Amino acid sequence: MLKLAIVVLLFAVIISLFSGLFFLIRDGGKTNRVVNSLAVRVSLSALLLAVVLIALWTGDLTLNPTP
Repeated sequence: MLKLAIVVLLFAVIISLFSGLFFLIRDGGKTNRVVNSLAVRVSLSALLLAVVLIALWTGDLTLNPTP
């Protein structure tokens, strides 16, 4: 379940990235939609990082010790 949440957050970040690109091309930077998309992307990335760190701290995710 946790891995699914991480994947969903990753897809949300990617969707926000491409929506910002679309708004930049379409509006030419004249509206605030690009800035709003950036704010959403940064927030989602911070949330994703927090979820991964909490999962590592609680032991739900483990790192691979062998390279």
